[in-house]
Amino acid sequence: MKNPLGMRKELNAHHAKSGGFSLIELLIVVAIILIIAAIAIPNLLRSKMAANESSAVASLRTINTAQVTYSTLYPTLGYADTLAKLGGAAPCTALPATACVLDNVVAQASAAPSAKSGYFYTIAGTNAAPITLYTFTGLAVSVGNSGQRGFFTDQSGVIRYTVDGTAPTIASSPIQ
Repeated sequence: MKNPLGMRKELNAHHAKSGGFSLIELLIVVAIILIIAAIAIPNLLRSKMAANESSAVASLRTINTAQVTYSTLYPTLGYADTLAKLGGAAPCTALPATACVLDNVVAQASAAPSAKSGYFYTIAGTNAAPITLYTFTGLAVSVGNSGQRGFFTDQSGVIRYTVDGTAPTIASSPIQ
């Protein structure tokens, strides 16, 4: 029978030959991965916010087009006074209350819980029928997280923005 110390020497010699990683080597690899993640994650978040903002601008353009279509379909009503009137659940039947001229995901994005791509849309400034005026505002659900800028459009079709996420107005800078 071999001496227990002799067995320990054999095991240590075998482990050294097996090519395993030492604790220091593993810690260095983990540190490198953390450094790469620290660089990549903020860029990923900025990219996501930029994509959400682009989606919000596209949604406002689509809303403007839907409003023109709605006012053409229902000239005695003019523009829709709610976002929901522009949409409609599939299968959609075109009526003044659900015109089916806007994707229902956008039409239902009128509050933070039902936001589309981090933005929700509110309508204001309508007048009596036939409605000839409207304003839509697109705001980030979480400023600095889902988007940075706030957006605004009206019956002119010009999209305006603020850089701090606050609600823009007709006096805000237009998107070029």
